[in-house]
Amino acid sequence: MQQVMGSEGSSVVVPRNFRLLEELERGEKGIGDGTVSYGMDDADDVYMQSWTGTIIGPPNTVHEGRIYQLKLFCGKDYPEKAPGVRFQTRINMSCVDRETGLVEPSLFPMLADWQREYTMEDLLTQLKKEMMSPQNRKLAQPPEGNEGGRVNQKGLMLKCCIL
Repeated sequence: MQQVMGSEGSSVVVPRNFRLLEELERGEKGIGDGTVSYGMDDADDVYMQSWTGTIIGPPNTVHEGRIYQLKLFCGKDYPEKAPGVRFQTRINMSCVDRETGLVEPSLFPMLADWQREYTMEDLLTQLKKEMMSPQNRKLAQPPEGNEGGRVNQKGLMLKCCIL
């Protein structure tokens, strides 16, 4: 829930919301080459829990040129505990449940071994790297435009349109 920074006996505790504000600012500025981005779903969400991420598929893979939308949920224990991550765009990857789009923590080492220092940027970047891994780079993918609806854990239908 809190990040500790400092050296030699002195420490500054960074509250959860300050950490998330830092991540929001970084996400709004854009990341690296622009193939990974993220931001809040709702600017009025005072708890800063619901986020949207985008990954543009890496070149020389079956994902090349595709735009993948994800939902990230930062619970009250973030960054101590990993956020929940779900692909809204249909994707075939070894660490993603085909029906729900949920990134399975047990199949994705970064989530399984989450550390407080990790960020949503790190997570999205690692998912992009996973798309390039030998087990995922050539996997047949669902047809584009097959964004239909996914059912989340509360039984609500999630829709996604890519413009």
